[in-house]
Amino acid sequence: MIDSVIKECTTEDSSAGDDSAHDRFIGPLPREGSVGSTSDYVSQSYSYSSILNKSETGYVGLVNQAMTCYLNSLLQTLFMTPEFRNALYKWEFEESEEDPVTSIPYQLQRLFVLLQTSKKRAIETTDVTRSFGWDSSEAWQQHDVQELCRVMFDALEQKWKQTEQADLINELYQGKLKDYVRCLECGYEGWRIDTYLDIPLVIRPYGSSQAFASVEEALHAFIQPEILDGPNQYFCERCKKKCDARKGLRFLHFPYLLTLQLKRFDFDYTTMHRIKLNDRMTFPEELDMSTFIDVEDEKSPQTESCTDSGAENEGSCHSDQMSNDFSNDDGVDEGICLESNSGTEKISKPGLEKNSLIYELFSVMVHSGSAAGGHYYACIKSFSDDQWYSFNDQHVSRITQEDIKKTHGGSSGSRGYYSSAFASSTNAYMLIYRLKDPTRNAKFLEVDEYPEHIKNLVQRERELEEQEKRQREIERNTCKIKLFCLHPVKQVMMENKLEVHKDKTLKEAVEIAYKMMDLEEVIPVDCCRLVKYDEFHDYLERSYEGEEDTPMGLLLGGVKSTYMFDLLLETRKPDQVFQSYKPGEVMVKVHVVDLKAESVAAPITVRAYLNQTITEFKQLISKAIHLPAETMRIVLERCYNDLRLLTVPSKTLKAEGFFRSNKVFVESSESLDYQMAFTDSHLWKLLDRHANTIRLFVLLPEQSPGSYSKRTAYQKAGGDSGNVDDDCERVKGPVGNLKSVEAILEESTEKLKSLSLQQQQDGDNGDSSKSTETSDFENIESPLNERDSSTSVDNRELEQHLQTSDPENFQSEERSDSDVNNDRSTSSVDSDILSSSHSSDTLCNADNAQIPLANGLDTHSITSSRRTKSNEGKKETWDTAEEDSGTDSEYDESGKSRGEIQYMYFKAEPYAADEGSGEGHKWLMVHVDKRITLAAFKQHLEPFVGVLSSHFKVFRVYASNQEFESVRLNETLSSFSDDNKITIRLGRALKKGEYRVKVYQLLVNEQEPCKFLLDAVFAKGMTVQQSKEELVPQLREQCGLELSIDRFRLRKKTWKNPGTVFLDYHIYEEDINISSNWEVFLEVLDGVEKMKSMSQLAVLSRRWRPSEMKLDPFQEVVLESSSVDELREKLCEISGIPLDDIEFAKGRGTFPCDISVLDIHQDLDWNPKVSTLNVWPLYICDDGAVIFYRDKTEELMELTDEQRNELMKKESSRLQKTGHRVTYSPRKEKALKIYLDGAPNKDLTQD
Repeated sequence: MIDSVIKECTTEDSSAGDDSAHDRFIGPLPREGSVGSTSDYVSQSYSYSSILNKSETGYVGLVNQAMTCYLNSLLQTLFMTPEFRNALYKWEFEESEEDPVTSIPYQLQRLFVLLQTSKKRAIETTDVTRSFGWDSSEAWQQHDVQELCRVMFDALEQKWKQTEQADLINELYQGKLKDYVRCLECGYEGWRIDTYLDIPLVIRPYGSSQAFASVEEALHAFIQPEILDGPNQYFCERCKKKCDARKGLRFLHFPYLLTLQLKRFDFDYTTMHRIKLNDRMTFPEELDMSTFIDVEDEKSPQTESCTDSGAENEGSCHSDQMSNDFSNDDGVDEGICLESNSGTEKISKPGLEKNSLIYELFSVMVHSGSAAGGHYYACIKSFSDDQWYSFNDQHVSRITQEDIKKTHGGSSGSRGYYSSAFASSTNAYMLIYRLKDPTRNAKFLEVDEYPEHIKNLVQRERELEEQEKRQREIERNTCKIKLFCLHPVKQVMMENKLEVHKDKTLKEAVEIAYKMMDLEEVIPVDCCRLVKYDEFHDYLERSYEGEEDTPMGLLLGGVKSTYMFDLLLETRKPDQVFQSYKPGEVMVKVHVVDLKAESVAAPITVRAYLNQTITEFKQLISKAIHLPAETMRIVLERCYNDLRLLTVPSKTLKAEGFFRSNKVFVESSESLDYQMAFTDSHLWKLLDRHANTIRLFVLLPEQSPGSYSKRTAYQKAGGDSGNVDDDCERVKGPVGNLKSVEAILEESTEKLKSLSLQQQQDGDNGDSSKSTETSDFENIESPLNERDSSTSVDNRELEQHLQTSDPENFQSEERSDSDVNNDRSTSSVDSDILSSSHSSDTLCNADNAQIPLANGLDTHSITSSRRTKSNEGKKETWDTAEEDSGTDSEYDESGKSRGEIQYMYFKAEPYAADEGSGEGHKWLMVHVDKRITLAAFKQHLEPFVGVLSSHFKVFRVYASNQEFESVRLNETLSSFSDDNKITIRLGRALKKGEYRVKVYQLLVNEQEPCKFLLDAVFAKGMTVQQSKEELVPQLREQCGLELSIDRFRLRKKTWKNPGTVFLDYHIYEEDINISSNWEVFLEVLDGVEKMKSMSQLAVLSRRWRPSEMKLDPFQEVVLESSSVDELREKLCEISGIPLDDIEFAKGRGTFPCDISVLDIHQDLDWNPKVSTLNVWPLYICDDGAVIFYRDKTEELMELTDEQRNELMKKESSRLQKTGHRVTYSPRKEKALKIYLDGAPNKDLTQD
């Protein structure tokens, strides 16, 4: 079995030799020169299905996770290296010793097995990267492929310690060279031996305008010695003086696999940016390295082993130079942390290698893009057939030698120094050669040579792939479609996704949907059926009578990724029958209107055809609702507030604008209302009110014995609520002995009127505490006008002839900052919501008999509840403006009402909340015309709250239970929608010119310097001293702070930053700008207030003690001017540091400008060369700036590594609590690391 797997997966398709144009490609797929590595990930030719079929080449690609093309290139190169792959296969994983998830060699082994045996076009690398300890964010970090090679080899060496593969990397990739300096006078030579894994070759010498033409030329330049003369002379140990010398490198040993890195990334000192050199550099298919081996080493009797101690230049080539020179320019320690293991190694005699140093090229790793980013792919020669292939992530294709030559870089023709800028950005970056040695050149292991554990791994991976294939086959034949169901009991629309095999019958699909919607204990399955449904238009397209045994694939039109329709699981009662829905019919929701009861009934659904006339349509409706067609009026609601009376009998429904789903209102009475113009008729007014009415739930304030004693008394005296009109809808749940709304209104109005005279005499001078103590009726007046005499006593609806009250009624109401009326019109979202929001919820609903015909939509509009709730979030942005405190006066200067008399619908009734409302709280369910203003709405609520509208506040409750006060009295309730919640809180509403202010305590030396105290009210024209006087009793009662006026100050608050100190004589709006929801700091003073004038400047100073590695608490320094000299003098006074030894720096960031004690000594800009504080780089122009200062003679404490690590942990913990970071460097790139334990250490000091 294993033999067949391997042969099947390694045999190449004979058709692959055609090299057709569309199969042959080189470079990144999206576009050449692509900068972002993500471009190949979102290539138009990439799809999940494209990775299911193996490439014609017989090789498998690797999926790019996001920016892992550099990783894919290296992995494919290692896979195509026989010596590396064979050695990896011989290593056996011991599951008892290590977790397979974190084992890098094991995951590489699995990946190589999949690359060799998988039938997919491409496989994932997530298991490999997971073994590196990388998370998903690492996939979005692009790194250098040479850097990855070095780090991965280091990690493998660590994992392979004390195994047969312990020295594999060194045996295959490690070479040796000598770094020497030879005195030109005595011949003395100092040298040292370095090892390397790759040779970095310069593309263009520093300062030169000409690039090296070939790899050979760059290699000669690499070992070309330089002469140390003049100021760079070498101090010779033998001559005991500085002498001219020759310094250079000599290769002593070349590895079996030779890696050459072409250093195409450089730094342009003119633009101070990293650049990529796209110059042309050729490289041969066979490279003779014998000309570069050291031939002088054995002939030099003067050579002695020493270190490079005398050189005064920086030309010596150390081992770290052999790695990536440009990747460490940020000073990041990249790679795993390894201890340096020094050991004596034998140096091969160069003469033994000279005759066998012919290398053949087998891998070219190509970079396309710029220094800022790009794309990697690999061109690799197979040692099995000597054919070149392009491994470009998930795509593998044949290429030719001509394609390899395209990676040399450069352009046709010379453009001088800037030739690189006009050259192709796709060029070779890393070359790997293999030594041509028949005795060492290995071939890939044959199947019978595989170790037993690899055979088992192949079998396991094959079974997993077959299982995945079967699962994909099932998914490929599974229909996935949206499923809806209106719960027959809860009347809530449920949504799910129905997944059913295409061969399942409709009957079986109904059973699956039935269980999915949890209807087993609600109704029997034979009372359910699936119908074709358009959720967007709320339209039942067709039913499937007689097709119970039809396969779902045939019924739905095949298996598709998306369907243009949905399915509805329709339910019926046992005594009902399902209605037949035929294609081509339109659905009409019919609402019956009762003019006498002024009610709109729940919808009944009928089916009609667009070619029917209005007369025929009336006959159809007449049969369904049993009303005479002769006197029937039909009103079509085409969209929100677009009502059309259908008056032409011969017109067709299509001509009248009917569509798939429609909504009509039907009235058939013998009243004379039909003789009136439609817009003047009672029917139109009722429908207009119905369309604009919303349902709100209002939480009334808690009843306390003192505050509500009188209100409770007169409510109890009123009697029972049993005489409610039967035509009106009762609230579900027990209502106890609550009085009817009408009774409350009558009694409370009389009591309120009796106190109006006293209210006019006393005025409205009481504070908020006055309205919540003793009696709520001592300072209020009649909230409502005389009721219309035609209003029925028994009718609980409070629709009134609402005329705007006298100006006195609003003298203490809330106002807006703007003089412009900002009434908002209903948005398009409102139109969608409100057009269907009352299709099933009648405000005064008579109990209509249930029609036995079941159609799934007869008692509830499918979209009414779902769409209303889904759009609530869109409306929330409207009410944020309502936070602006203010005074949108409803009256002009003469006190006359700006608006005309309007009829605004309002109906309130007690509501029993489920739970959580709290003891002593009561709910109201209010139906109200959303065009009513907030002022009028508050007036209607007065009888239920028990106080005047000027003595309570309205808070809108959002989905997250956040509450925001609604204060714009002139604005309507158009931003509210059905079932919104409102909380009523007692408290004096804002008068004109008043603002609600949040007061926070400033605690400069606490861990949390900003503490909320209370909400206060400041008025325009009030002085700071007056506001402080009003705050004193509130601070005592609400916060327990006993403060006198001279013991605290108020100051500006900008987020958490303290600002300008407010002086007692400052006046709000004149000297201090004040706005809605303003915030101020209250700061308790240690002594007498030192700030007396605006010319003074208050800064917060903090001493840094470097010898103790600590910061002192804050001390305020008050300056008479912005002079730096004065600041130094003040700091000298409070600290005792000599004036000449004081150094200071401005703090950075948000108060308290926290910074790690490990960074403060060198990171801040100490002792700026300025004479005043209000210039660059300080810019201290306002109070509250943070100044750090120190004694420049005080030495910084020297810390051991253990102390530093301990201090770093403490600082990390401290700064993390305050929301600050220990270090921050936005320019620093994330280092490439592979974590040997499978997960990174949580080092808080790293970005």
